[in-house]
Amino acid sequence: MVQGLYDRNYTNHRISTFEYQIMKEYNVNLSGKTIMVTGAAGFIGANLVKRLYKDFQNDIRVIGIDSITDYYDVNIKHERLEELKQFESFVFVKANIADKQAIDNLFSQYKPDVVVNLAAQAGVRYSITNPGSYIESNLIGFYNILEACRHSYDNGAKGVEHLVYASSSSVYGSNKKVPYSTDDKVDNPVSLYAATKKSNELMAHAYSKLYNIPSTGLRFFTVYGPAGRPDMAYFGFTNKLREGKTIQIFNYGNCKRDFTFVDDIVEGVVRVMQHAPEKKKGEDGLPIPPYEVYNIGNSSPENLLDFVTILQEELIRAGVLPADYDFEAHKELVPMQPGDVPVTFADTTPLERDLGFKPSTSLRVGLRAFAEWYARYYGKADK
Repeated sequence: MVQGLYDRNYTNHRISTFEYQIMKEYNVNLSGKTIMVTGAAGFIGANLVKRLYKDFQNDIRVIGIDSITDYYDVNIKHERLEELKQFESFVFVKANIADKQAIDNLFSQYKPDVVVNLAAQAGVRYSITNPGSYIESNLIGFYNILEACRHSYDNGAKGVEHLVYASSSSVYGSNKKVPYSTDDKVDNPVSLYAATKKSNELMAHAYSKLYNIPSTGLRFFTVYGPAGRPDMAYFGFTNKLREGKTIQIFNYGNCKRDFTFVDDIVEGVVRVMQHAPEKKKGEDGLPIPPYEVYNIGNSSPENLLDFVTILQEELIRAGVLPADYDFEAHKELVPMQPGDVPVTFADTTPLERDLGFKPSTSLRVGLRAFAEWYARYYGKADK
């Protein structure tokens, strides 16, 4: 195993769970609980599992599910899982959430108290050429999770206390109003990926209404960090620059992204897990859907050209690129591509109001952590 996949020297930048005053009291106690995390070999999933064990030690049991697809380098996924083996109560099951029988069996066997669904086919561009994988994972797979949560209440069982699932900032499409608010209409997706994520929110709302299942969707904004997804721009740029190839910067560098460091994402997920939307009844005696959606983003869009400049500086500092690297000779400004949007910008007011949390890791700090990890994992530039 390559050492140091998750070794980090920047814990001082972590957000303390108690740094902010919590505005809503937590109503889900994770201690002693069984937590199911789908996509556990993924970037956010593996970091979430590590964080849960850091906070709760072996007072929890985490059931990790992942199908280990080859959408990107499976070696990184296996390395993440190797890191998770240190936790005695962690159970990993290789399974596809689109396999209904497998999911039903796992719910029956482990009876999870909290479910965090992070498994999904990701990527805007890939959805243009491979739409079928999005239907399978993001729609059929999510339906299977919802059905399993529904039937966890059968025969008077306590059932799942809270379903937390990943949505995406992509649902905002080409909305002109910024920052993006969860109150905005999101009826005009510009990619199939975005359409499936909005569908997840609609499906969850229906199940929350019909079966009184507490659910919370999280719209993540451009997540990055060490041991991340190689298909993401910052990782792909680094690979190409290291190999002396030219990187393409879309929309001639005029895109802005609300880059969010993975530790901030995980902090938000852990807080949300512990606060399930309350079950209430309306005047008609029927359940008011115990349903919420939050943005989790840095609320500070960065220009793509500024982003790649900081990335270059940190890669040189970490020794991934030589000090005399000719960056200008290795970049190309190109037009916008289909399915992309010019800006993403999160309004995190509800997250701050309800949970007292606002992501705050600067791009410099986050990219430095990534560059240092990359140098350890892939090696430094030849001198």
